[in-house]
Amino acid sequence: MSRDKIDLKPIVVFARWVSWIGHPLVFISLSVGIIIALRLANGAGLALSLTLLATVILPMALLLFRGFQSGRWSDPDVSIRAERVRFYPRAILILAMAVIVLLLSRAPGFALRGATMTLFLLIVAALINFQIKLSLHALFAFYSAVILFVVNPVVGAVAVALALLVFWSRLYLKRHDLLETLVGAFLGLLGGLVTAW
Repeated sequence: MSRDKIDLKPIVVFARWVSWIGHPLVFISLSVGIIIALRLANGAGLALSLTLLATVILPMALLLFRGFQSGRWSDPDVSIRAERVRFYPRAILILAMAVIVLLLSRAPGFALRGATMTLFLLIVAALINFQIKLSLHALFAFYSAVILFVVNPVVGAVAVALALLVFWSRLYLKRHDLLETLVGAFLGLLGGLVTAW
């Protein structure tokens, strides 16, 4: 075990765990799983889950992993703004393909609406990246939390609490400044409201 890991303060370990759980791919995957379980019967839910796994979750995980392994970006969060210039087009393409597959497979309206809004939010984030590196963690944590709150207020309240912790962790770990985190959270709230209503 490295000395760095031994010397970590409990608050730093906690912030890193919150940040990991708040990673957009993790937070959204868990949220989508909960929404599907709450809104669809077993057969339809399984089919939609497998479609999203094949078209979004696995391709995005591979994009992040291979980009990190190859050195295209320095970490799985793609934390450096200049590196996001190469990340966004690939992520947008993956989501655009997923939206097309959902459309062709006549996926439920809520799934198509959510995938389309996620694509739109990524495009907006890519454009904002020319000025600031907004927090995708905060964006997708608040986006998911709003939708979960509409689907089930109890689950949503837990998600909102977690989103607030994610907001704090990104600031505490100095991954983003206040403006970057606020812009991400604002876009997530707005996107969640549009998607849920």
